[in-house]
Amino acid sequence: MTSSIRYFIFFVLIVGMAYVSWAYMIKPANEHLAQERAKMEIMRGKLDELEKATAAAEDLAGQLKKIEQAIEAFESKLPPSSEIHTVLEDVTLIAQRHGLTPKSIRTQKNKDNRGYIEQPLEMELDGNFNSYYAFLLELEKLDRITKLRELKLKKTEREGQTEATFVMSIFFQSAV
Repeated sequence: MTSSIRYFIFFVLIVGMAYVSWAYMIKPANEHLAQERAKMEIMRGKLDELEKATAAAEDLAGQLKKIEQAIEAFESKLPPSSEIHTVLEDVTLIAQRHGLTPKSIRTQKNKDNRGYIEQPLEMELDGNFNSYYAFLLELEKLDRITKLRELKLKKTEREGQTEATFVMSIFFQSAV
């Protein structure tokens, strides 16, 4: 055997070994690496989603705290049902302070809503327009939640005097 045949056989063996190592070692390793990269990209996507969800959850927690604070502030303006007479006294005193004469106050049927009760009161007051205006401004400044509806002003025979009939709702906490 000549040295050129030996070189050729040696070359073929080296090329064969390179092919066998590529086919049975490098190619499966690359396929496995590609699969692991794909899994890693999927996991990265899930991790990004988790980070977004965590940020949203933290934001929701902050919003929930704000809502709870708003509910507490709202409930602080609702007197318990045992204090409803004091709110009525306050309204009457405000009317008298501004020169309005209460003619009548009649309670209507209360409305029970979720968590609070609305007590409508039909009131008739007598006085001048400026007194009504000052009365309404002071009512607006009360710490309690009130609602004025069905306001009717009627001129009386006396000059500058009017008669007002309105329904004022006072809201208070239900006894649940």
